[in-house]
Amino acid sequence: MFDLSGKNILITGSSRGIGKAIAAGVAEHGANVVISSRKAEACEAVAAEVSQIGTGQAISIPCNISQKDQLQALVDQTRESLGQIDVLICNAAVNPFYGSLHDIPDSAWEKILQCNITSNLWLCQLVIPEMRERQDGSVIIVSSVGGYKGSTDLGAYSISKAADLQLIRCLAKENGPYNVRVNGLAPGLIKTDFARALWENPETRQRVEAGYPLRRLGDPEDIAGAAVLLASPAGNYITGQT
Repeated sequence: MFDLSGKNILITGSSRGIGKAIAAGVAEHGANVVISSRKAEACEAVAAEVSQIGTGQAISIPCNISQKDQLQALVDQTRESLGQIDVLICNAAVNPFYGSLHDIPDSAWEKILQCNITSNLWLCQLVIPEMRERQDGSVIIVSSVGGYKGSTDLGAYSISKAADLQLIRCLAKENGPYNVRVNGLAPGLIKTDFARALWENPETRQRVEAGYPLRRLGDPEDIAGAAVLLASPAGNYITGQT
C-alpha cells in the first residue's frame, strides 16, 4: 500500500529539514524525487544523497518560490526530466520576522503571505490541471500547528499557515471529483534549522516539551511517514485533511 515505485514527486524546500526528510522517505519507497530550494549547490548535494536511497532517481532543480516564472520553470523542467508529476509537496516557507504584529514591517508581512500562501496556490494551479486530466494525483501542503492557535511572536507566520489549512480544504473540494487528493501536514516544533531560534532557547524548549504527550521535540524524520501515507495508495481515501 505504500509503494511509490515509478511515481514522480516534486518537493519544494527539500534541501534540508522536513523537506529533505520527506524526500528520503518517499525515495525509500521507490519514488523519483525532485529536490528544490533556492541554492543550487545544496539541492545538488541532497539529490546525490537521496539518489542512493531506493530504486528511483533524484534530480536537482533550484527555484525561488516567490517568483512565478521560476515556479513555471520548476514544473516545466520536472516534466522534461521525469514526465508527469504524480505528487506535489509544497513544503517551502519563510518567516523573516519574530515579534508582535504591531511591529511587523510591510515587507516582512508581504513576503510571508507571498511565499507561504500565494506561491502554494500558484504551484497548485500549475500542477493540478494535469492531475485532473488523468484523474489521479496527490497534493500535500505543509502547514503548522501554528495555524491552529494564536501567537504573540509568530503572528504573521501563524496567519499564513491558517490560510494554508483553508487552501487545502478548498482545493480538496474543487478537485475531489477528479480523483485529485489535497491534504496537509501540520508539524509541531521540529528540530530544523528553520526553527532553531525556538528549540535552542532552553525555556522555550522546556515549555514545549512539557506540553507534548511524548515529552520531546520532533525530528524531521518523524514527519516523513505521514507524507508517505498521503502520497501513496494507502491514502487513497483521504482528502481535505491536515
